[in-house]
Amino acid sequence: MSAIMIRPTTLKIDPDTRKREQRFADVRQRSAHWLMLEAFRQDGIKAWNEYQATGLHLTMEEADTWLSQLESGIDADPPGCHV
Repeated sequence: MSAIMIRPTTLKIDPDTRKREQRFADVRQRSAHWLMLEAFRQDGIKAWNEYQATGLHLTMEEADTWLSQLESGIDADPPGCHV
């Protein structure tokens, strides 16, 4: 069994958005970090359900090619999904 590597990342947001996020976190009695993880999780569930319904997808190679372009400074549009 392999260990899962978890690495922190930083997201820079403007002060107004940060204040709104913190107020929302306080109301929910959760941390801002928890809110972001939950949003990511919910987005993943939505994407999975959409894939199950439509079959539309990208291959890993298509996604890697697009991400490589972005990484090298090319402002490329994401590839279109297909069945």
